[in-house]
Amino acid sequence: MTRRAVGLIDLLVSMAIVAILMGLLISAVQRVRAVATRLQCTNHLKQQALALHQFHDSEGGFPNSMNPGTGPRPYLSWRAKILPYLEQQSAWDQANADFARQNDPFRPTAHSNLPRVIPMFACPADDRTATAWIVYPANGPVGLSSYLACSGTQSRLNDGVFSATSKTQIVHITDGTSQTLLIGERPPSTDLRFSWWYAGIGHDGGGKLEHHLGVTERRGRYGYHNCAEGPYAFGPGDLKQHCDAFHYWSLHTGGANFAFADGSIHFLRYSASAVLPALATRAGGETVGDFE
Repeated sequence: MTRRAVGLIDLLVSMAIVAILMGLLISAVQRVRAVATRLQCTNHLKQQALALHQFHDSEGGFPNSMNPGTGPRPYLSWRAKILPYLEQQSAWDQANADFARQNDPFRPTAHSNLPRVIPMFACPADDRTATAWIVYPANGPVGLSSYLACSGTQSRLNDGVFSATSKTQIVHITDGTSQTLLIGERPPSTDLRFSWWYAGIGHDGGGKLEHHLGVTERRGRYGYHNCAEGPYAFGPGDLKQHCDAFHYWSLHTGGANFAFADGSIHFLRYSASAVLPALATRAGGETVGDFE
């Protein structure tokens, strides 16, 4: 019996088919991973929103976004304050012990929580948040966060739920909890100066870019002078562009996750940028329809 040899054309066709199938498989795997990452991020925001509500019930209001630089526990973030409600009691106990020993979280020795990595505060799409980084050698390594509390339209206006001096109660959110932002995604800045989860000073000394952000934020007086003054809008960003620290965005395709004051989580597409100012205020009197 004569066996037919495999010709060059047959081999090339077979290789092309295998390459196409491999391309389709890789694309499908990437899509599945992207969906899984987004779901993880959604769950992180959900847990933070629930923890904020537990803090509200216990303390009579949501925490301020960052403690002032003078007084007890300076520069401590809202994220640190909800640690007990995220099954991180030991980290909270450590914070109390460190502040009792040294009121400054940075000097002369950094607090133990400063380099700690809390996965709940990090988006798994950004592998930079999986480890602590040395940004300023004097402080040692610091842990990062992918989520910022919403301070309203602009931080200086204090028209959102969070600010450095706020203790907003649900009754103060007259726009409705389902129509008001609590937290949104924004990766740590390119140079990792902003989005330290435990404690940090922020762009203006009051926590902006570090712990809270407005949805039409403006550049402050200190640093980043090569960035436009703004206002900045919700839209796509780039990890290599440090000016993108001034607006909400994510490493997910097409938009970012946001937690609302009713505890719900919504993925908002960048096309919703125009309605974000109405969603950011707690008592602006706006009514927003379908925003997804």
